[in-house]
Amino acid sequence: MPVTASPATGRRERTAGGRPGAPTPGAPAGFDPGLPWELAPQVSLRPESFGALAYHFGTRRLSFLKSPTLLRVVEMLGSAPNAREACRRAGVVPGEMDHYTEALATLAATGMIVGQLELRTAGGREPGGRATGEASR
Repeated sequence: MPVTASPATGRRERTAGGRPGAPTPGAPAGFDPGLPWELAPQVSLRPESFGALAYHFGTRRLSFLKSPTLLRVVEMLGSAPNAREACRRAGVVPGEMDHYTEALATLAATGMIVGQLELRTAGGREPGGRATGEASR
C-alpha cells in the first residue's frame, strides 16, 4: 500500500490506491449492515452545516460526516434494529445505500461506531445508552 506525507502535518499516511482519503480496501467486508450498530461510547458528535464532526476521545481521531443525512443515519443507529434500517429511516434511497454502507464501514473500521453485541460483551452500553448491568430508572 502506498505511503504519502500529509502536507498539513508532515506525517506519513497510508493511502488506498495512492489516493489520499480513499477507503481502505476490504473495509466493507468487516461491516454487516444487517446487524445492529451504534455510536461508540467514547465518541462525541458535533453537528455542522456540512454534516458533523465525530471525535473519539480514546484514539483522539477526528472524522468528518460529510452530509446531514449521514449524521441522521449515525444518530439513528442505536434505536434501529440494524444499520440498513437506520439508513432507511434517515431517508437514504435504495440507489444510495452502497454509498452509505461504505461510509458506515469506514466509521466501523476506525472505531467511531461499534456493533451493539460488541458493547454488551465488552462491558459497554446496552442499546438505549445504559451501561451493561446498570439498572433502569
